[in-house]
Amino acid sequence: MVSECKENGDVDTSHQDAANVEDVSVELSTVDHTLQKLRRMYRKTRRKPKGLARLWAYLLSIQHLAVIITAVVFVLVVILWSLLWVFIFRREGNSGVYFAGMFRVANVEFIPEYRQAESHEFVSMASKINHVVSGVYKMSSVARLYKHAIISDLSTNNLGGVLVHFWMVFEVPRLKSAAVCEECVAVILRDSVHTSMKNRSSVGYLLGLPVDIDSILVNAVQRSDYSSNAAGSECIDKLYASLPESKVPLNVFSSWGGVRCHVKLTALAGFLIRLTVASFQIEPSDCVHDALTVYDALLPMRGRILHRMCAPISSTISLVSTSNVMLLSFTMTSGPKNFRGHFEAITEEPCMSHITSQSHVTGEIYSPFHPSLMPPHCSCTWIFQTSDHTLGVALQLHNYVLKQKDMKACEHGWWKVNEVIFCGIYVGYESVFRIASRNAEVEFRCSSRSAAQPFQVSYSSYNITQPCPESHFLCTTGLCVEKSRRCDGLDDCQDESDEVFCSQPSKNCGGGTPLHPLFVCNGETDCANGLDETNCTQETSCSAVSYQCGGGSCIRKKNARCDDITDCQDASDENDCACGLPVPPEVPRIVGGSDSEEGEWPWQVSLHFSGHLICGASVLSSYWLISAAHCFSKDRLSDPRRWRAHLGALTQGGPGHVAEIQHIVVHEYYDARTLDYDVALLRLKRAWPASTDPPVRPVCLPAPSQAVTTQHRCWVTGWGHRSEEDKSLPSVLQKAQVSIMSQTECKKTYGPVSPRMLCAGVPSGERDACRGDSGGPLSCQAPGGRRWFLIGIVSWGAGCGRPGLPGVYARVSKFTSWIYGYIR
Repeated sequence: MVSECKENGDVDTSHQDAANVEDVSVELSTVDHTLQKLRRMYRKTRRKPKGLARLWAYLLSIQHLAVIITAVVFVLVVILWSLLWVFIFRREGNSGVYFAGMFRVANVEFIPEYRQAESHEFVSMASKINHVVSGVYKMSSVARLYKHAIISDLSTNNLGGVLVHFWMVFEVPRLKSAAVCEECVAVILRDSVHTSMKNRSSVGYLLGLPVDIDSILVNAVQRSDYSSNAAGSECIDKLYASLPESKVPLNVFSSWGGVRCHVKLTALAGFLIRLTVASFQIEPSDCVHDALTVYDALLPMRGRILHRMCAPISSTISLVSTSNVMLLSFTMTSGPKNFRGHFEAITEEPCMSHITSQSHVTGEIYSPFHPSLMPPHCSCTWIFQTSDHTLGVALQLHNYVLKQKDMKACEHGWWKVNEVIFCGIYVGYESVFRIASRNAEVEFRCSSRSAAQPFQVSYSSYNITQPCPESHFLCTTGLCVEKSRRCDGLDDCQDESDEVFCSQPSKNCGGGTPLHPLFVCNGETDCANGLDETNCTQETSCSAVSYQCGGGSCIRKKNARCDDITDCQDASDENDCACGLPVPPEVPRIVGGSDSEEGEWPWQVSLHFSGHLICGASVLSSYWLISAAHCFSKDRLSDPRRWRAHLGALTQGGPGHVAEIQHIVVHEYYDARTLDYDVALLRLKRAWPASTDPPVRPVCLPAPSQAVTTQHRCWVTGWGHRSEEDKSLPSVLQKAQVSIMSQTECKKTYGPVSPRMLCAGVPSGERDACRGDSGGPLSCQAPGGRRWFLIGIVSWGAGCGRPGLPGVYARVSKFTSWIYGYIR
């Protein structure tokens, strides 16, 4: 309406101003409207993003960017933490613990199909047993740690029923490792059987399964044992002896990459297995790299080891199982190494004999399965009867003695002689055991943990009232020696019972009576006229007091070896004499000792186990050391891989050569109770360098005839404690001069001192060996001589440095032949 009036021209000025303001407001409204239209048009004509492009555009918007970055970082942290837990923390916190075990299921008939793991019968029985075993452990205190069990084999142990061989696996955090110890796992199974036993038999019922509690054996094993013996392993062979006494050949060769194989042997039910090893060529090792372990089972259980071979054999060896199964575990590194032998099924015949012995009639009896090694379980009974009540039975034992049983168990044979119990002990000499009765019942039982050496016994009758002829002397070993040989300096009785408590022999230097053998050609002038040291290279009969030359002849001179004088016609006494010489010119804590000089004892060795000083040793050659057997007698100390030999060092941690040990040879007759035969050899993995600085040199080995007189200079050396109360070890090698005592005085002091031992010290006790010196050398030098000989090895004693109580050493001259059997 207003616009129309304007067009007519009939309005005044005030109205015109009002119209102009309204026009302006109308113009502003029109511009805003126009912009909205243009925006709508743009939106219609612009190409919108679709799919991933649209999402990406949305995510890149500033308001979402912070949230996105936070989410990505969170996801990465979660993934990284998961990976660390799976591959590091979980691996450190949890580990697989493996066990091998066996038990007998009684009242269940063994059938041939059980030998085949693929058979329906095996699978059915194994599933039932597995269900029972798993049920026991899933209801036990270790249920959360128990993973699974695997029935490996079913066999028979000739006692009826079925023998079950099984694996068990646990996943164990480190903090709970004590809950699945070997004994703990075995106790759970035994307790489950025990609670179900209702009568006096050893059989208990687990979910209807009759289990013999006495047959349960559980051993912890390594993961490698489990994986290499598990089903599907490419190196397991099963052999079966289907005919009695039919030899099944066995041949194993080391390939280029080495061999780690297991051979399971099975024989007819009711039979035993005899394994014969004809040849075994390997490098002497630590029983890990090159070895054969024979088990009296079908799984590698430590408690069922029959025999171990860690070195090549020089003669055929046979051993017998206690049932109809056996496991051979081979480990051979690359090289020309092999095993040849066979096995066969043999009958378990009763070992019982009735023997009637007439006067002066002798015969032989043998250990069960002789000449095979004796199994851990065997027995024999011999019933003797002589022709007269004045005649008893004499048993002459080869490398064996019988001693009345004490509170300790018999480790090498249990004997009952007319209701009196004795223990058998292996020794390096003969003995005679006399039964003062015309009727004698002798029962023998095997009692070694593994296969033991066989024995041979000669029997005869003897006069009970006069065991030895009138002209003979009765030794404590039971031997009879001529009375004229008593106190002649020779150990005819094998235990020195004919040479102790003898009066000092007179030096009959000018009379018509021959000079006592102790004074003849011992390197010391005992007679003023020197007759005792004349004609010493003259040949004589071979004995313990004469030196044997390389050709077999013997001369009167006792200390002919390496004295820088050629005494034998073939000069063999001066062969291999690059030994026993200190490096610098000689300078005129072991208890009461003093610091040694650099190079003064270049054969001295410090033996460290897992980084700790344990024992000493002496260098014999570029590859061999000698020490004490008791340093390695415990299982954990018998592993050569954890030992290191420090050669040429004067101070602990100082310059010298550190060598790894490849093989430890403990004397086969070593007795841990009496410390008899306390000697061991150690073979190095590599020879020590000839240019070692400080220098390393071997010590000289004495001849069996070596005599040590009061004129010899003898020193004991080592890094052991300097007193019983000393808490720290010296850093510098200590030395102390001591004197060799007579065996009579030694026996008066300690009593049970064998001929393989000697005493050395000083009356005041101020100079002695102590803890940490074990295995170290007692080195002696002849008067006027240049070379030092290894006369003793630190063995034992009553405390350290006590007055009147000398140290006891292994007498090296008694082991010379044994030593050369290995190092040459």
